[in-house]
Amino acid sequence: MKFLKSIVGLFIVIYLVPTLASAGVWYMRDRPQSWREADWGSAGILPRPQDVSEATIHVFSATTGGMKGSVASHAWIVTKAANAGHYNRYDKVGWGAPVRRNNYAPDAYWYSNTPRLVVSLQGAEAARLIPRIEAVIAAYPHSEAGGYRMWPGPNSNTFVAHILRSVPELGVVLPPDAIGRDYLPDGRFFAIDADGRDVHATLYGLLGISAGARSGLELHALGLVAGVDIVRPGLKIPAIGRIGF
Repeated sequence: MKFLKSIVGLFIVIYLVPTLASAGVWYMRDRPQSWREADWGSAGILPRPQDVSEATIHVFSATTGGMKGSVASHAWIVTKAANAGHYNRYDKVGWGAPVRRNNYAPDAYWYSNTPRLVVSLQGAEAARLIPRIEAVIAAYPHSEAGGYRMWPGPNSNTFVAHILRSVPELGVVLPPDAIGRDYLPDGRFFAIDADGRDVHATLYGLLGISAGARSGLELHALGLVAGVDIVRPGLKIPAIGRIGF
């Protein structure tokens, strides 16, 4: 019984307290009350594609809307081939055919929230990786109508996290508030990144662990992520995000 009380106490301190604090701050913020009131236009982060001759890849994450925005974000990936006159943006959404291409501006606000750049690559390395990214997107197993579930997944973050695991040269994991990123495709319990440098174990995204060069050490509970970054020192705090370098 004492051990169980310790586990419950740790869960409250590590996961519940930050989540409730984030929810309180979010509740007091001035924010759109519905998607109709939100700004979905370009945030002006990316240059015009005509002004960039090199191939580029960008992964974005932005706080989502409603009260779920207090704990969760939405991720997407943007690519541009060398000398192309346009970007391609790939999202997964909760209606219709879930994997969408160019439904929004590549650097658009999400529910009026400014996107955060998770990673950006350009030049020869980006040109080499874009065909692989597109192949992973084309083969994504949850791309049919009905292949979206907000929690615990597969959702928008499940989709982008799958790309990052399949193309590990992108070199990052999604932020801790990307709920659904630890849900593995096809409901698998275990996965190793394509380069073997990160491992993941999960019970349908509800309870799990990730460890490796990119993940550091993460503990997942109900979609919330707590952990430490080792290569780039930092803390991963549920609902709040990453604090560090």
